[in-house]
Amino acid sequence: MESPRKRRTRRALLKGLAIGTISLPLGIKLFGPKSVAQQPGSPGLITDRRYKWKMVTTWPPNFPTLADGAHLFADLVRSMSAGRLDIQVFAAGELVPPLEVFDTVSSGVAEMGHSAAYYWAGKIPAAQIFTTVPFGMNAQQTNAWLRAGNGLELWQELYAPYGLLPLPGGNTGVQMGGWFHREINSMKDLKGLKIRIAGLGGKVLKKAGASPVLLAGGEIYTGLERGVIDATEWIGPYHDRSMGFQKIAKYYYAPAWQEPGPVLELLFNKKAFEQLPPDLQAIINSAASTVNEWVLAEFEMKNSLALQQLIQEAKVELRIFPKPVLETLRTYSREVMEELAGSDPKAQKIWDSYRSFQETMVPWAEISEKQLYNLIS
Repeated sequence: MESPRKRRTRRALLKGLAIGTISLPLGIKLFGPKSVAQQPGSPGLITDRRYKWKMVTTWPPNFPTLADGAHLFADLVRSMSAGRLDIQVFAAGELVPPLEVFDTVSSGVAEMGHSAAYYWAGKIPAAQIFTTVPFGMNAQQTNAWLRAGNGLELWQELYAPYGLLPLPGGNTGVQMGGWFHREINSMKDLKGLKIRIAGLGGKVLKKAGASPVLLAGGEIYTGLERGVIDATEWIGPYHDRSMGFQKIAKYYYAPAWQEPGPVLELLFNKKAFEQLPPDLQAIINSAASTVNEWVLAEFEMKNSLALQQLIQEAKVELRIFPKPVLETLRTYSREVMEELAGSDPKAQKIWDSYRSFQETMVPWAEISEKQLYNLIS
């Protein structure tokens, strides 16, 4: 049985975490300094009250790693809270369609969601930056911007008018450039190319004369097989192999200039979050950090193994985009980002922060990660 002294100590710790007088390890930042439950002087008592939440996702049922991450989050929260916060996970279409996750959580129909911010480009153009930027930062650098820089604050500020609180909930790491029926030797080969691509990368390819096509995951294989599209990007070797693209497309290109480190998001309804006691809020932050790390680790391991299988077993022809092509796409990428920033003051503020942080990272990366990779490769 817990002694009164230990109970008082634990309550003081949780209260300190809640109001910001005690720092979490590893630079973890808690939500909601304006939360009623987190104001100085609130008792922050731990109660036996139980909460039942719904999580809606954009992922199909049993979708490897991405859906797994959503379920891992729910399992961690349930375990750490001793069942006081029970989260039921719904795959895309089970409760709401995949692209209605944002509105569903915003309205409070579900208390949280798991998705990617660039799906909300039509509603909040600046949200795309919080998933990935063409020729932008990798997973490691993006996590640093969100946690050690002011990226997370800007993200929460962007979503605040919608009654939402975001947290990073995973990262795919560097993806692949895509599958092509023909080789890409120059910019001429992109002219008229019908390619399935999402996010800001599609706008870049449109400037290059390609025709971006947005197809749902379940439609890509058939579209590539029947010539509806000439090429597609998806995720990386692990998921691409499971989709069977190696059976119908000859060339597999790298690098993923369009998605160098896509962030997944955990979305929380702000009112629902603030109604939780401080210890459950802290548990949510801890579980989110664990899932963010786990998803990236899974992708790194499984992509490495799957790439070898694609090359050795499926005899896939791996190609690297020619340097002149990448240089031109990089120029177009800068134009796309400047156009986005120029169209919206919020996007400008976020882009300025992102770009500044990336420029700060470059000199260190040049003499650390880059040099090391060159030695061990």
